Amino acid sequence: MAIERNPGIVDPADFLTKAGIACRIVELAPKDTFFSQGDAADSVFYLQQGRAKLTVVSEKGKEATITLLSVGDFLGEESLAAVPGHRLSTASAVNTCAALKISREEMSRVLNDEPVFADFFLKFMLARSMRTQADLVDQLFNSSEKRLARTLVLMAEFGKPGERDVCIPPISQETLAEMIGTTRSRVSFFMNRFRKLGLIDYDGRIKVNKSLLNVVLLDQFPGDTTHRPAIPIVGAILKPIAPVVATMLKPVLPMVATIKRKMAIGAPRL
Repeated sequence: MAIERNPGIVDPADFLTKAGIACRIVELAPKDTFFSQGDAADSVFYLQQGRAKLTVVSEKGKEATITLLSVGDFLGEESLAAVPGHRLSTASAVNTCAALKISREEMSRVLNDEPVFADFFLKFMLARSMRTQADLVDQLFNSSEKRLARTLVLMAEFGKPGERDVCIPPISQETLAEMIGTTRSRVSFFMNRFRKLGLIDYDGRIKVNKSLLNVVLLDQFPGDTTHRPAIPIVGAILKPIAPVVATMLKPVLPMVATIKRKMAIGAPRL
């Protein structure tokens, strides 16, 4: 979900390391954790290498994967809320990862003192908000088969700037099942169907073919000429989940307001 680079920041990682910002590089092996659910929310991470995932565990011990993160994503931004609290999820490495770790206090200072970086971070937060809404819509209105197709396409990062590898990082069918809200046996069935239709290949690693985009964008499988109903108006789709999204974004709204005020003050007057 990494956003396009701000013209004022050629490389966010380079900016963070060279602008006198106190941060350190952390390296994680697969399955190592950046932070765990219930930990004090005291730092933010910027992912430079590898893939990470966010998971939550219920009181009964059931684990669910919320989302996967890639290079250019921030982790733990909830620590910037007006009132610091505890981590609501666990962030762990899917494969070998490297990230910049920035304390809550230092990140807050940078957002106040560096308008260009504040603008970049604000765009990231808005992009994440849009992704969260899209994930909720996908979960509520799409079939589990289409949810799996969308998840695979997102992991392959089609449409992102630069050359991307269509072989997604190693991921188990159990994790995919957690992400789309179905069983491992259903994921296995769908994966076999996708392979037979030429949408994916896998021999050790899953290779996603761009033809899978048709399933996500057009809701149409190869050879399927069935007429599809018009897509509902976006506003009508989002209306029932708006309160949920508002609740999720509530902790970061004070931070966004501060950034906007800082940018307004620093803007040149005509």
